[in-house]
Amino acid sequence: MAEAERESVTLQEVTHAGHTYSVVRVDTQRTKLRLYWNNPDGQHFGSLDNLKKWLEDRGEIMLFGTNAGMFRPDYAPCGLHIEEGRMLGKLNLRDGFGNFHLKPNGVFYLTEEGARVVVSERFDAETSTVLLATQSGPMLVIDGELHPAFKADSKHRNIRSGVGVVSPTEICFVLSRDEVTFHEFGSLFRDALNCKNALYLDGVISSFCVPGKLEMPGFVPYAGMLAVTTPADKPAP
Repeated sequence: MAEAERESVTLQEVTHAGHTYSVVRVDTQRTKLRLYWNNPDGQHFGSLDNLKKWLEDRGEIMLFGTNAGMFRPDYAPCGLHIEEGRMLGKLNLRDGFGNFHLKPNGVFYLTEEGARVVVSERFDAETSTVLLATQSGPMLVIDGELHPAFKADSKHRNIRSGVGVVSPTEICFVLSRDEVTFHEFGSLFRDALNCKNALYLDGVISSFCVPGKLEMPGFVPYAGMLAVTTPADKPAP
């Protein structure tokens, strides 16, 4: 494995406003980020461990993995899901209950030009250059401002995971190590990680894996999962 690929994924512990977070930074120019849901036989991968083994059988090493956007009880994505340019779940703009529908919600997506997080209504579903996309909610940071529903004095705390974009080539994936409010979580992305746009992925069920450094299995099974991979080292001749 090239050293540059190893350095494309960095893990650090960040303390902000009295809470600790695991932060994984991904350089999209030096590595490959993909979204997974089902294997070629149509079976759910279900867990990062299953995905990791499947990748290894195909000569790929997982450098980082986490759950993608929210999913339904039948383990189908709640909204938009694009893998390798193929739309497997449609954009969901309906109103409803729960965190996914705490509007505005949003989409994290990757094109050949880089990564973005946008409010769902701003996502161009006809964009042919989208390589992957996952929809979730609520948005945490919108153009440098916290979601309007977040309250500094909120009592609703939970383990939380999310994704923010520092630049088109730098992504921050975050898992809180203790229970935090949405306001605290969004403030981390905006004030400590310099993300002008960030999206909530999920709560206490979230999983985070940097093999050999941090493995938090979370809840299984999942629907979509995001993973950074690299080809395994070839044996010496």
